[in-house]
Amino acid sequence: MQTQILGLVAPLMALVFAATFAVIWRAGRMKRHVLGFGIAFALSAIGFLVTHLLPADAFYTFHMTQVFYSLGSVIMIASVCERAGQRLHLGSVAFVYVVTALVLAIAVSLSNDVGPRLIIVNMGYGVMFAMGVSTLLTSTRRDIIDLAIIAVMVFQATDFLVRPSLTLLFEQTIPAQVYRDSIYYSLIGLVLSVKGVTNAVVLIGATIADWTKSLRESSERDPLTGLLNRGAFEQSMRELLPRAQAEGRALTLVVADIDHFKQVNDIWGHQSGDHALARFGELIGQMIRGCDTAGRIGGEEFCVAVWNCEGGPGERLAERIRKSFAGLAHTGLNDDIRLSASFGVATARPGETYERLFARADAALYHAKSSGRNCVQNAERQNSAEVAADQVRQPVKLRRAVSE
Repeated sequence: MQTQILGLVAPLMALVFAATFAVIWRAGRMKRHVLGFGIAFALSAIGFLVTHLLPADAFYTFHMTQVFYSLGSVIMIASVCERAGQRLHLGSVAFVYVVTALVLAIAVSLSNDVGPRLIIVNMGYGVMFAMGVSTLLTSTRRDIIDLAIIAVMVFQATDFLVRPSLTLLFEQTIPAQVYRDSIYYSLIGLVLSVKGVTNAVVLIGATIADWTKSLRESSERDPLTGLLNRGAFEQSMRELLPRAQAEGRALTLVVADIDHFKQVNDIWGHQSGDHALARFGELIGQMIRGCDTAGRIGGEEFCVAVWNCEGGPGERLAERIRKSFAGLAHTGLNDDIRLSASFGVATARPGETYERLFARADAALYHAKSSGRNCVQNAERQNSAEVAADQVRQPVKLRRAVSE
């Protein structure tokens, strides 16, 4: 009776963890890998229950158990890898499963001894988790929680590869009829409970950390465009500028403004205007690199910080965005109506503050507006033109002074 009760501890704990991940996934609108954690624990719980409740000597019991265990393990490994931004090679995992299943079928047909079966299936799981570890090691994520997950996966792989052989050294043969009364069965219940709790605690911690990060980032995002809001963008610039200057890298600021936007709201309504803003923000997000930073800093005004980029390439980026936006159709506007945007570009100078850099880019934007809109103006080119014009004017003044 005591063995029966202890045998239910692991599956009940797994079901609790499965429900926990399902609730977090739904409440936090988390990514699908969180739901994957819950499904993996649920499948493991079913596998525990099949082992514990069905006849131990029935030929189908062992195979049913391994189907649920294997599905749970694969989904768990794939979900952990997906969280790290890596993709598990499912073809290789499927090959390991097929080979394990075939060898297991042969072992079941040849002998009533559970020992060889346990070694076969646990070796298969160990190889699967080792593949998961190798996939995780290719990720660039190395936060403390990521290292904890890798450590748990290494522990899982090691346990599957080592534990069955060590246990069976003390218990030479285990007939299927007495499997639930064996030392191995008592030990496996304890080990699986410890592994389940350790695995769940680490993954719940990682999920809560991801949830917290998501909430923090959402508070820094403009809800309409998905870009950084003004405060978050300015804070980012105050961090990027000193870093660029310390590393000797160029940092170019692009300031953009949708032309005649007030008329869009007045004629077609604010809903159409919001749609245009959202499309412009989406377009910017698609066309910049991962190392660049974009934000909506006003009603129809946007900024892009282009990392490690001089004014010329930054100007060409602005031109690509300008052309793409000019060709977009917008919901709520007439089919023949196209919107345009004007751009100002400035590259940070040594020791320049964000306020000064923004002022120069904004002045270039004003020049673009006064030059007919739907164009890009580069503050560096303007400055060069002004210097050249000044150099032309100086000899004229000198000649006048001499003639006088």
